[in-house]
Amino acid sequence: MKDITLKYGCNPNQSPARVTMRSGADFPLQVLNGNPGYINFLDALNAWQLVSHLRRALDLPAAASFKHVSPAGAAVGLPLSDALKRICFVDDIPGIDDSPLACAYARARGADRLSSFGDFIALSDTCDAVTASVIGREVSDGVIAPGYDAAALEILKKKRKGNYAVLRIDGDYVPDPVETRDVFGITLSQRYNDSLIDETLFQNIVTINKDLSSSARRDLIVALCTLKYTQSNSVCFVKDGQVIGNGAGQQSRVHCTRLAGDKADLWHMRQHPKVLALPFRHDLGRPDRDNAVDTYLSQGARELLSNGFWQQMFSVRPSLITMQEKQDWMKNMKDISLGSDAFFPFSDNVERAHKSGVKFIAQPGGSRRDAQVIDACDRYGMVMAMTGMRLFHH
Repeated sequence: MKDITLKYGCNPNQSPARVTMRSGADFPLQVLNGNPGYINFLDALNAWQLVSHLRRALDLPAAASFKHVSPAGAAVGLPLSDALKRICFVDDIPGIDDSPLACAYARARGADRLSSFGDFIALSDTCDAVTASVIGREVSDGVIAPGYDAAALEILKKKRKGNYAVLRIDGDYVPDPVETRDVFGITLSQRYNDSLIDETLFQNIVTINKDLSSSARRDLIVALCTLKYTQSNSVCFVKDGQVIGNGAGQQSRVHCTRLAGDKADLWHMRQHPKVLALPFRHDLGRPDRDNAVDTYLSQGARELLSNGFWQQMFSVRPSLITMQEKQDWMKNMKDISLGSDAFFPFSDNVERAHKSGVKFIAQPGGSRRDAQVIDACDRYGMVMAMTGMRLFHH
């Protein structure tokens, strides 16, 4: 296979469109099912780089949920708590505890379920039947992995009336050292970003508190690997090997931090006992439940629970969650890790991060106001490593 014709490019008016290997070599991937589109390939190739990098860095199965060329979520295959199983809607999946890869995707999808709706998935390892079962019940465009068990492939081929995109990639494929792209008829080229993200990046700890735990190192690696394949500017919050908030593509860094922090807060609030106890109607699908939870935790909660509206979502009208209950629950949000793809120009990023329980930070450093940023971290007892590595991605 050397050429794949697509029905159109990013938009229907952008035809013809195709995928080729500039060198003329065979593709390092195969289309096993479906007809992936232009954006699907962009998501698949970026997502694959992310999960394969995480696999090498942490020696754990990894998964990513991509939308519009940025990860809505990414995670490594650590066990799921009962609460996480419930908010990820996998508490009824047989064998979920026996498949680290399935746990990784459940976590990746569970980071920001609203954004993951219609995602493209990447898996670092051969897809097993349990992982395919998790994927099979979600609204998704396709998946890329180095292989598929026969039972997993059978499950995936049934999605989208048989048109679900299933890609198999050569796990040993290494791209050419120089990458090129054409924009407006002009060709740009640069060295492929083969920078390695590992624990050596955390040697320069600049804060008074230098206690960077092994779990924090793991989470910072997850954050930085995610940022490496996220549209810049970007800031990423991670907890227990799972992205819980990713602020992508913002022009201002503090807006990245606010966006990622707000998403992380929502992830934490979804585990509140009142949210877990919401009496959804049995015929309500997962996307509608996601939307209901998001509204229930927002300023639109009163409208959601008003007469004529709550009956569409719930079997019994739930009570509102109060501001005090939210504040009390948020006090339990601790030891969050944060990565930034470029330096913090102002300490306002640290101030916002502190509100969401951030304890550990990795960022390149190099701002004229580094001293102010460090002082802010010291006020809150944070640990901050300056990596010296910028991770812009476009």
